[in-house]
Amino acid sequence: MSTPPDSAPGLGIDAGGSRTRWALASAGGQILAEGSVAGLSALQMATPAGRDAVRAIFATLAGQVRALAQAGGVCAGLTGFGLGGDGAQLSAWLAELLAVPAAAVQLRNDIEIAYLDSFQPGQGYLVYAGTGSIAAWIDGQGRFHRAGGRGVTLDDGGGGFWIAREAMRHIWRREDEAPGAWQDSAMARAVFAHVGGSDWDASRQFIYGQDRGAIGKLALAVAASAAADADARHILERAGVELARLALALVSRYGARPVVLAGRAAQLHPSIAAAMRAALPPELALRQAVAQPHHAAARIAVNSSLTNISGPPRDRP
Repeated sequence: MSTPPDSAPGLGIDAGGSRTRWALASAGGQILAEGSVAGLSALQMATPAGRDAVRAIFATLAGQVRALAQAGGVCAGLTGFGLGGDGAQLSAWLAELLAVPAAAVQLRNDIEIAYLDSFQPGQGYLVYAGTGSIAAWIDGQGRFHRAGGRGVTLDDGGGGFWIAREAMRHIWRREDEAPGAWQDSAMARAVFAHVGGSDWDASRQFIYGQDRGAIGKLALAVAASAAADADARHILERAGVELARLALALVSRYGARPVVLAGRAAQLHPSIAAAMRAALPPELALRQAVAQPHHAAARIAVNSSLTNISGPPRDRP
């Protein structure tokens, strides 16, 4: 990637399942503007409808950005990136819509960018809980190492989708045993209000008819009911234990290092971080951070020599 002119801001993009955030940074690294559009995943490139949706979201984002400034370079972190051969098409769309040279666009996996928002390579471990979950370490040689992040169908314990699925599973198992029990459960009432009905058809349509980002947002209803519902609190505490497991997997392989917990799902309720802290050895440093990977990506776009990562993790769903 060519270095953007000093006068042109760098554009950073962080694309996740629930939303896509962007930021513009000056040559000195100051954030000049930021915004958000709908969520997307590189995995959507597998179908014609998905490709149309991704391009439409890129077009909306480009319209917001170009109304403010002409970017000199672009760094985009996309969930699911690295699994297929669609990088050239994604780069071409961004270059066209943002009116920048193709060489000025670099694509990375979203977790790489999130890691660089918290650590320099080699420093520590990032546990990221968004719609899914993953732990990451970029070593001093720029190699990416991970635990988890296998996708919501297989695992991603502790992420927003996992929390939503566990809540739905608990509610409907309880309904199997005692129909109408949902009326006495603060969590069930909040979940059914979110999905739009208390019958199975409403839940089925929501779970099987929505994308993973939309389902992950159901975790907000679980967290909102935690003060009044022991089952909701238990699910959130289990989420913290799942996230601790990811950190401990990297510790067992590469040794003890500081851990940062980030991601929107990790911020749903204090009990998540508290349970994670309790499940980790006392001597292992844990800090919770509000992730701003779109800021990190914008600064990388300004000066791509800041990092030397050996490529996206190829097995990240």
